[in-house]
Order: sequence, then structure tokens, then C-alpha cells
Amino acid sequence: MSSPATAPPAPSNLRRIVAASLIGTTIEWYDFFLYGSAAALVFNKLFFPESDPLVGTLLSFLTYAVGFAARPIGALVFGHYGDRLGRKKLLVLSLLMMGGATFAIGLLPTHATVGTAAPVLLTVLRLVQGFALGGEWGGAVLLVSEHGDARRRGFWASWPQTGAPAGQLLATGVLSLLTAVLSDAAFTSWGWRIPFLISGVLVIVGLWIRLSVDESPVFREALAQAEARKAAARKAEDAAERLPLVAVLRHHWRDVLIAMGARMAENISYYVLTAFILVYATTSAGVSKQTALNAVLVASAVHFATIPLWGALSDRVGRRPVYLLGAAGVGLWMFPFFALVDTGDFRYLLLAVTVGLVLHGAMYAPQAAFFSEMFATRMRYSGASIGAQFASVAAGAPAPLIATALLSDYGSSTPIALYVIVAAVLTLVAVGVAQETRHRDLADLTDLAEPADGEAAVSRTAGARSV
Repeated sequence: MSSPATAPPAPSNLRRIVAASLIGTTIEWYDFFLYGSAAALVFNKLFFPESDPLVGTLLSFLTYAVGFAARPIGALVFGHYGDRLGRKKLLVLSLLMMGGATFAIGLLPTHATVGTAAPVLLTVLRLVQGFALGGEWGGAVLLVSEHGDARRRGFWASWPQTGAPAGQLLATGVLSLLTAVLSDAAFTSWGWRIPFLISGVLVIVGLWIRLSVDESPVFREALAQAEARKAAARKAEDAAERLPLVAVLRHHWRDVLIAMGARMAENISYYVLTAFILVYATTSAGVSKQTALNAVLVASAVHFATIPLWGALSDRVGRRPVYLLGAAGVGLWMFPFFALVDTGDFRYLLLAVTVGLVLHGAMYAPQAAFFSEMFATRMRYSGASIGAQFASVAAGAPAPLIATALLSDYGSSTPIALYVIVAAVLTLVAVGVAQETRHRDLADLTDLAEPADGEAAVSRTAGARSV
């Protein structure tokens, strides 16, 4: 029988929690992806005009990658305080930081106005975006995972994951609309600023919804246990264990490595499918900017719709089988993907991106529950965030940059396809050695956060992993 602290919430309350996480992550990803699309389309001209077009695109993607470099720092800071103060407070802060940075990008002067100060300011704001997003993901998925029904955790936790395609859909949709109604000159001159300024309105809506939800009951119970231990005057030598980062590295280092490996194919393939494709389709396949944006737009809608289905499937067959299917599928799809894009036909381009994103969803959907179930409650925010965001530095951050460089050096899609395939193999190995987590009870993992002594900690860790 569930304790009051861990009893499943009423359906209406759970739906409100899911909606709050979904809307918040949608806004955060809208801000983050908007930058990526703008980097591919106009930032090379506005902030790096003295370079030739492809080099300018490379420099533009380099500032794009800087945002990923800040994500692990955000994961450390937000994870630490999220495990000590709660999920909700840190989620509000991350939304404010992301929205403020995005709005400020819409007000930035360009290279023509302030010279080299323009790309410097752009880079600083991109760092703020990355820092905020590094703390957003872990908190959003944990808020749902720790509130929800354990039997359908994969399904409910997959909804915050749909914030990524929803944000991509929103960002691409706004850009597609603007490029359709504005001339190239008008869009390059001032139209590109509109989507960034819209973020200010979206953040207000997101804050109103996010402030309406309660803190995770599993976290509240774990916090109460921790306070009881403090009241019992724990030994001084155990004080370091109260730092979530130290606890994660001591008890869950293997899980952190597995999470990082699991992210490789998921992260790299996504940015090749949604960001780099805008460069490849327009420069190598002869597709117009509007056509490429429309393909990503429609494919993102399908991606959004299929993520909860993959999440529900992970509740029935397990996290690992669904994740492995997605990794293998993405690897096998890469050569057909580029062959379809090379036709220059919108129908084949749409098919290529849609199938790729559906296969990506098989990894992305169970990821939220999978990573949440790996870690104890008082180190779960830190563990899930560190595993996910440290991987992004080696995976998603350089993916468009590496793909663009490979295209520039070899003039062929073959090295790019092989790049994604290698990432898929790494993910298959990482998930293949992981243990299935579907039946783990998050509430039963609360006492792993601050063990009374090292021997007891090892015993409890082993017990939790044998579930």
C-alpha cells in the first residue's frame, strides 16, 4: 500500500503536472531550436559576414555548439540545488533564464552595427541558453516521473519529451511562416527577430502554468528522511555524502556512463535530422529554404504524435528493447535518408526526415523514465542531468558542425552517414549492458541518497539494481 507521500495523484492533478512540464519544456526547446534554425539560415550573414557562405555557416554552428558546452555546467548547478531544494523552484529559474536570453537575442545589434561585439554578445547569450537548458530537462522529466503512476511511468514521462519536437515544430513553423510572407531581404533585415521576441510572451504563459503545480511527493519524502538523519547528528565523515554530485559519482558512476552512451545516437541523429538537414538540403540537394523548413515542420508533428506511443510501449516491453530498436533503426536509416534527400523531391525529403524522427522517438520516449529509474531520489536530478547533458557536449553540440565540415571536406553524404552509424553502435553497446529498469519503484530508492555508512550504501544499491 502506498504511503500518502507516494500515492498516485488524481488523474486531473497528474494531467496538470504533465501539462506544466510539457509547456515548459516546449518553450525551452523552442528557444533552443530557434537559435539552431537561425544559425543555419541567417546568422552566418548577420554575425559573420566577412566569411564565405560555408565558412560563415561553420562559425554560426560553432556559436550554436557553445550552448551545448554550457549544458553540463547547468546540469551540475541545477542538479545540485534541485536535489537539495526541490524540482519546482529550479524549473521556474531555468525558464526565466532561457526566455530572457532568447528575448535578448531578438534585440541584438548585428555585425554591420557594432562589428565583432555582435558575435561575442550572441555567444554569451547562447551560453545562458545552454546553462538553462542543462537544468531544465532533468527537472521536467523528474517532476512527472515522481508524481505519476508507476505502471504507466514510461507513457507519462514521455510527454515532457514531446516538448522537443513541439518546440522544434513551433520554432520551424514561425520561421516557415515568416519566410513565406516576407521577402529574403526583409527576413534578413528584421524578420528574423520576431520569433526571438515572441519568446517573452511564451515565458509568461509558461511561468503561470509551472507555478501552479506541487513539488514532487517522492522528493518531499526523501527530504524528510534526510532532515531526520541530520537531526540524529550523522558523523562528520559522512557529510560529503550530502552533496548530490559526490553521491552520484560514488554510487551511480556506472549509470552515468550508461546514460551518456545512450544519448550518443539519440542526440547526434536528432541534430543531423533537424538542424544540419537545412544546410544539406539547400546547398547539396538544391532544395529551397522554404521546402526544407516545411519538411522538418511536418516531420516534427509526426515525431510529437509518436513519442507517447513509444513511451507506452516501453511500459509493456521494457525501456531497453524500445531504445535498442530506435538506435538500430536510426543507424540503418542513414544511407536511405541521404539518398532520398538527394532526389530534391519534397515527398522523398519529407519521408526521409519523418522516418528518421520516428525512429529517433523510440530512443527519446523511454529515455525520461529510463534515466529517472537509474538514480536514487536525493541524487536523481543530478544523476539524470549529468548523464544527459555531459553527453550532449560530445554528441549534439558538435553534430551540425562536424556534419557541415564533413560535407565541406568530402562533398558527399557518405562520411556523415557513417558518423551517425558509429554513434548508433556506441548507443547499442551502452544500452545493451544496462539493466532493465521498468519495474523499479522510485519511492523505494529514496534511502540511497544518504546512507548511514558505506557498507549499507553498497548493500542497498545492489538491492535496488536487482529489482
